[in-house]
Amino acid sequence: MKIIDHPLAQEVLTILRDRNTGQIVFRKSLVKLGRLIGYEIARTMRGQEVEVETPLGVKAKGFRLTDADHVIIINVLRAAVPLVEGLLKIFPAARQGIISARRVEEGVAAPEFNFKIEKNYVKLTKIRPEDTVIIADPMLASGCTMLAVLEEVYKVGKPKRVIIASVIAAPLGIQRILEKYPDVEIFTVSVDEGLNEHGYIVPGLGDAGDRAFG
Repeated sequence: MKIIDHPLAQEVLTILRDRNTGQIVFRKSLVKLGRLIGYEIARTMRGQEVEVETPLGVKAKGFRLTDADHVIIINVLRAAVPLVEGLLKIFPAARQGIISARRVEEGVAAPEFNFKIEKNYVKLTKIRPEDTVIIADPMLASGCTMLAVLEEVYKVGKPKRVIIASVIAAPLGIQRILEKYPDVEIFTVSVDEGLNEHGYIVPGLGDAGDRAFG
């Protein structure tokens, strides 16, 4: 579990939380956070020392992030689209997958927040043992949607790492994910207080999809 407490990330999150933030700024802010989360993920990746020749004809030692050659980014439609845009700025060579998943009882209270998840579209690339899979979804609330997404991922293959990239998360969602998939890593900018009676994160930032796409 990694909480990204970088001052710039916290500033962008504050902009996202503000109800007065308009659609364009909201969407661009999600892109910024995708990039910042990508930086933090890259810090945990493995690489190797390399040697290059400079324009002066001198050998110089350097570093190559070899794990970045084996990244898959999964876009959980539709709210994750701007977040993925930011992640791709850090991992431009990433293969991509798409999963359209949503709560059926969206906006309606469910017993113990056990929501039924509707998956309309699943298109994933082949997953290899050397891959790092990054699942992008701005909000990890009850965990029901993410559990459904993870189920689809593990049907395709078992990668070296599975990382959830979120903007905000609720304790219940984190608990459910780690109980079933203890090896999954969660990167988020904030762990919020919890869920309201409808299963939405509070204090939260509203519906990320609606706010990003108007």
